[in-house]
Amino acid sequence: MYYVGAHVSASGGVENAPLNAAKLGANAFALFTKNQRRWEAKPLTRGSITQFRNNCERLGFKPEQILPHDSYLINLGHPEAEPLAKSRAAFIDELQRCEQLGLCYLNFHPGSHLRKVGEETCLNTIAESINLALDQTEGITAVIENTAGQGSNLGCRFEQLAHIIDRVEDKSRVGVCLDTCHTFASGYDLRDQDDCHNTFAAFERLVGFEYLKGMHLNDSKASFDSHKDRHHSLGMGEIGLEVFRFIMTDERFKGIPLILETIDDTIWSEEIQMLRGFARGE
Repeated sequence: MYYVGAHVSASGGVENAPLNAAKLGANAFALFTKNQRRWEAKPLTRGSITQFRNNCERLGFKPEQILPHDSYLINLGHPEAEPLAKSRAAFIDELQRCEQLGLCYLNFHPGSHLRKVGEETCLNTIAESINLALDQTEGITAVIENTAGQGSNLGCRFEQLAHIIDRVEDKSRVGVCLDTCHTFASGYDLRDQDDCHNTFAAFERLVGFEYLKGMHLNDSKASFDSHKDRHHSLGMGEIGLEVFRFIMTDERFKGIPLILETIDDTIWSEEIQMLRGFARGE
């Protein structure tokens, strides 16, 4: 089955996220389990945890249909000791929050070298950060999101993702989330069927579909190979609709959360229905 949804609000408590997803007609969703732009957060209450679990069960959302995202402040490849330690502690806290909620994934941006260390050194630091965090948690898969390659952000090339995964000790608890906007912006074309075949063949060769645990479905305001992270509504940007038709008719993308982060949340339900139409051959 194709699990299609959006990154919904958890305002008022994480227990509201599955309710917001259900209103869209989604069978998948993403959320932040805390304020994504602050380091500190109050612990999840027992009541919120219970209500979140109950709402998910009642509405049919299983853990593999949910893709929580960590704080944007975290940099697991930070070149300086103190900010790196702070990022690692925050990442462990995010994993623990997912544990409490009964989830199985945590989606995160890998990290940035800030032009202070080499690329390989930073990638190795990211892998070490993941290993440290997985050692202190149980049951959650660390899902690396590919980036657009803005500034000093790493993870824009499939080779970089493979480099990190190769150095993660527990391969059963690491995965990848591919963002279509980021993929396109980082130089992997997706505008027609041949482009899609070539790009996903490269992913299979360099990383492997066994590591694909989720996707973000976004068109791009920015041009091909621009290294700019600018999301757009489906079919309204530089990518067009072919990649989304490709994804919704390829069985390799079944069984993982396919999450909209497009810019107009008022049409999310329409975009979800369009994607389901592609799966039906419409």
